[in-house]
Amino acid sequence: MSELEKILFDQKNCFVIDNTIPYSDYIPLDLSPESKLLEIHKPKTAADYELLLLTFFAEKKAKVAYGGYLEKRNLYQRSTVFNDSVQLERNIHIGLDLWIKAETHVLAALDGKIHSFQNNTNLGDYGPTIIIEHSLNNCKFYTLYGHLSLESIESLKIGQLVSKGKQIATLGDASVNGDYAAHLHFQIIQNLEGKSGDYPGVCSEQHLSFYQQNCPYPNLLLKI
Repeated sequence: MSELEKILFDQKNCFVIDNTIPYSDYIPLDLSPESKLLEIHKPKTAADYELLLLTFFAEKKAKVAYGGYLEKRNLYQRSTVFNDSVQLERNIHIGLDLWIKAETHVLAALDGKIHSFQNNTNLGDYGPTIIIEHSLNNCKFYTLYGHLSLESIESLKIGQLVSKGKQIATLGDASVNGDYAAHLHFQIIQNLEGKSGDYPGVCSEQHLSFYQQNCPYPNLLLKI
């Protein structure tokens, strides 16, 4: 376990969406090519995924679906952001997704300050995105919150202080969040590599070793 992973593991009571919903109401969601749920429902559009999730929640008596770290997914094939003639195909998800309805409150995982924010508008991209800078035990790292509402970034300022567990945003819908069913993409990043308001949340198999090290498992912190 790396120094950052140990620091993350030692943190307690960290939430990134509405903390009135207990983890007992969360359920894992498989979106890999082997997913039986996808085989049954065959979703293609954001609306299809919304319907799939509503059905899934009703059947499982759950309120939040989560998962996706290091999960290979076919859903990125629709966008040249992930698959073009220049880059290697990127289809391995390196954040943690939390699927719940639009307008759900998004919370700062830890104390920190706003590093950057941006509306990433490509098809399949993050849409409105916030990156927070943290420092714990002399270790600097970042958390990324993607697929937010436009209102979430309207009044932000670089360097603005944020407090653990306090609302920083709300989730966006498919019209602004990159054309996905509403969810939060939450990612931990050790080295931003000079990027601002954006950082890859999906990587190629060839680059997986680097990103797995640079973007540790978010559930070390959340403990869902």
